[in-house]
Amino acid sequence: MDGDAIVWCGGAFRTANGKTAHGLVRSTERYRVRAVIDPTCACDDAGAVLTGRASGIPLVATLAEALAVGPATHLVIGLAPDGGRLPPEGRAVVSAAIEAGLHVDSGLHDLLSDDPDLVRRANARGVTLRDVRRTPDRRFLHSYSGRIRDVQALKVAVLGTDSAVGKRTTCTLLVAALRNRGITAQMVGTGQTAWMQGVRHGLILDSMINDFLAGELEHATVSAWEDGRPEVICVEGQGSLLNPAYPGGYEILAACRPERVVLQHAPTRREYDGFPGFPIESLGKQIAAIETVSRARVAAITLNHEGLTDAQVPAMCEAIRRETGLPCCDPLLDGLDPVLDALRDGTAR
Repeated sequence: MDGDAIVWCGGAFRTANGKTAHGLVRSTERYRVRAVIDPTCACDDAGAVLTGRASGIPLVATLAEALAVGPATHLVIGLAPDGGRLPPEGRAVVSAAIEAGLHVDSGLHDLLSDDPDLVRRANARGVTLRDVRRTPDRRFLHSYSGRIRDVQALKVAVLGTDSAVGKRTTCTLLVAALRNRGITAQMVGTGQTAWMQGVRHGLILDSMINDFLAGELEHATVSAWEDGRPEVICVEGQGSLLNPAYPGGYEILAACRPERVVLQHAPTRREYDGFPGFPIESLGKQIAAIETVSRARVAAITLNHEGLTDAQVPAMCEAIRRETGLPCCDPLLDGLDPVLDALRDGTAR
């Protein structure tokens, strides 16, 4: 553990833009999360708001209230807005955290350590500004080598039909479910939230220099394989293949060469997240796109139940099963047994 963290989420905890905070409330091996700052839902429990189950992590309105909860060593930016920019009110919270003697970790594209004033303040207080999305020095990056062929684990990519649709959460839950069945599994993280959750192997895909992206994906996957020779390696997806702003997944399919794909889907979405006027392509078309550009086969659909009541989920899963011929379940409500069975039995089409 790096320390005790206060997570700043602005006013986004009840929205998809709070997904980094959501991930840290669900689970993290990097921090002990003490409080989440969001004035729009203060006085609630973060876990209760997110999952309906209390986590013991209070939601508070201000940094001062968060510091009163108990000792903290870090402020972590839990906001993940489109474009990855830090809003003005966030910079004010960062400044106050530095003055309070907290290290600051950020996964945004606005790099705190490039801000001379924040750097001066941090140096004066003896604290660190850590930018998770800062691209590593080129000296330490890897070119593609073909070593992916040495990986003998079943490689499963958890992709999605949109951005901010729950790919990382499902990937994390899938690794845990595999281990619970006695199957050795490792996760390859590809975003800043997975890093903040303490994933052992990964990269920050959306800030990687393009010439090294395939090599870094391969290196992370090979490293996961060499770390105990797991039976399954699950790779977290980014964006979606047909998303107009975040067309992620191609590099994962090409470089990691997964045999199977688990596809996360929010059936109530009609347009891509944050881009009104850009309709989401059908589930069938997205499955066809994945299977056309890779050797992978889609093994199962996992449901994001936003916009649905719990009572509506079974019927929606059944409709998707009829539409695609693939097992479908809601990982948060149903668990992942149908997905595990599909991966075990090789029942992908």
